Amino acid sequence: MLCHSGSRPPDPRKLRLLALVVVVAAAIALPLTVASAGQVGDAGQAAAGTPSGGDGPAERVDAKDPSAAPSRSPLILGLGLATAARCGPELTSPEGIEAQTCVLTQGLDTWARTYYRNATGESLDSVLSLLGPGGRTLQMRCVTGADDEPATCETPREHSRGGPGAYTAVTEFAGRGAGGALLLRSGSNS
Repeated sequence: MLCHSGSRPPDPRKLRLLALVVVVAAAIALPLTVASAGQVGDAGQAAAGTPSGGDGPAERVDAKDPSAAPSRSPLILGLGLATAARCGPELTSPEGIEAQTCVLTQGLDTWARTYYRNATGESLDSVLSLLGPGGRTLQMRCVTGADDEPATCETPREHSRGGPGAYTAVTEFAGRGAGGALLLRSGSNS
């Protein structure tokens, strides 16, 4: 450890200000860097197929056929397939649970995700359900700790069986155990 006699430790306020400046600079530089990179991967996009825009499966496109160019791009700045999100409102319970639940669609896959924060001070039971066409339901039990930090829970991805509007997601947060009271129900619909 190096010590200089007479030197003081750095001022915590100056360190926080420096950290804030670095975060702001990164937030400004990242979009500019991505935008200047331009779109990449257009040839791979045509070979992989693009969503048809309807409720059916994606159509396959021959990359060698110039007349079969896709009508819209699922790629955003070449970073990969775009993800569509249908989210319900952000809700807060009087007990301190905050949550927003979404149905996500990317390419041919659909899944549910909930963003939450547990400020109750207790671990809770929670279940995230993805309700799909034909009465299909996929449920995921989520670990909801008592740490008051923002967190997410999501179902596994499944092959889409209809358009994004055919799916709904619901998350329920309750006290631990069989007799735990329902504290919050959050859905992907408004």
